[in-house]
Amino acid sequence: MLGLICVDVDGTLIGTDNTVRDDVWAALADARARGIRIALCSGRPAIGNALGYARRLDADGWHVFQNGASVVRVDSGESLSEALPEDALPMLIGRAHAEDRLLEVYTDTEFGVTRPGTLAERHSALLGVPYDPRTPESLVGTRVRAQWVVPREQESAVTAEPHAGLDLHPAGSPAMPDTMFISITRAGISKGSAVRRIAAEYGLDMDRVMMVGDGENDVSAMRVVGHPVAMGNADPPARAAARYTVGHVDDGGLMEAVGLALTL
Repeated sequence: MLGLICVDVDGTLIGTDNTVRDDVWAALADARARGIRIALCSGRPAIGNALGYARRLDADGWHVFQNGASVVRVDSGESLSEALPEDALPMLIGRAHAEDRLLEVYTDTEFGVTRPGTLAERHSALLGVPYDPRTPESLVGTRVRAQWVVPREQESAVTAEPHAGLDLHPAGSPAMPDTMFISITRAGISKGSAVRRIAAEYGLDMDRVMMVGDGENDVSAMRVVGHPVAMGNADPPARAAARYTVGHVDDGGLMEAVGLALTL
């Protein structure tokens, strides 16, 4: 039996209505009751809805947030997070102001924005946190991640810009289909590196780990686990990295993936 199932959020756990199906929750709870650890593996921070999802999936377990920059045990708050390079933030914030573009900057539990407005307010609602815009400079604690939040048609131009010493992790959400979230971490940090750390914490070989996802930012984790699963709504890079494909998120594809995990 597998020892760990890693679950993306947007497009995997939650569908176009920004909710989780009851039968999906039930399938995940059954797997946990059988002794399989469940780890949220999201680009979202450890706040709001994502924190609630993690606690419901595995209340005393390790979870991946912020595309691997935050690795947090949700009962104790213990963190294995990775800071951004010191010189990265001034460069990114300067570019955000020059381009009049929304950049979000995150610690493990807080975030600030360079451009308050409708887009930032919509994203706060998606995250499930009050809209209370702060500047990145006002944050206290280690800055672990930044994120461009841009119209979908700007993705190619933004990812083509130089980001020395950093890795980019583009992803979308079915709840905000017009928007791309281009997460920025220290080079070498990804969902894949974080899943390896969690598996090590649990004493598991990677061939006993499943990753279920739908986006390009899930590919790094899909490549390191023994059982990579793409949702039926997955982007082409995730489909190409998968060994198995299940149904669309709105049709309960994640429930199908959990059922598969119980047979392996």
